[in-house]
Amino acid sequence: MSYTLYGSPDSANAVVRTALEELAQPYQDVLVDRGAAAQHSAAYRALNPQGLLPVLVVPGQDEPLFETAAILLFLADRHAALLPQAPSARGRGLKWLFFLSNTLHADLRVLFYSARYVSDEAAIPSLRVAMHRRVEAHFGLLDAEIARHGGPWLLGEALSVCDLYLAWCARWAQLYPVGDTLPGAALAARPRLWSLLEALQQRPAVQRACQREEVGLQAFTAPVVPQPSRGSVTG
Repeated sequence: MSYTLYGSPDSANAVVRTALEELAQPYQDVLVDRGAAAQHSAAYRALNPQGLLPVLVVPGQDEPLFETAAILLFLADRHAALLPQAPSARGRGLKWLFFLSNTLHADLRVLFYSARYVSDEAAIPSLRVAMHRRVEAHFGLLDAEIARHGGPWLLGEALSVCDLYLAWCARWAQLYPVGDTLPGAALAARPRLWSLLEALQQRPAVQRACQREEVGLQAFTAPVVPQPSRGSVTG
């Protein structure tokens, strides 16, 4: 069995890729060139009618999968890994996975694509000020949660898809939108969170994912905007 991952460098597909690498699952890449607006093509919208990344095609499933958290949950369940399996801890894993998807990542999207959320572009600066406050508060909450369970990971001693999702969100918060980002120092001031990011980017599976995403091996603690050899990170 081999998965097929549709994506573009440094997009949300990076989270799914990292999970596939951690699970040691074979997969094929299909580039969706955002610079050429390929995500809005009829062929791609047949996979995901929203025209968003990522899409994961799974042998045996009657339709392609989209929505990052849904794909992560599917993979964790299918392979019985990267989320707590004990019934007593199941809810804790799910609540933080959906917090990352529905709250942190959703708020980051407002920052990245602010013009889509206002009718008057003059409102963008004030919107971003408010969203920066929200995002910083989210990272503070996550730092406290890591500390509450003693780390090193968000849910405690075991790595989970939540850690992968959190790390990529932390990366993007430091890079986008260009010129109005969350300073890396704001994350470094969260010691548990920063330790998680440092530890995660040293894992061989994560390094493989970062290489395939063309983002470098300090993707979470010293991120730079990539210059990918394939496709575009814009759009």
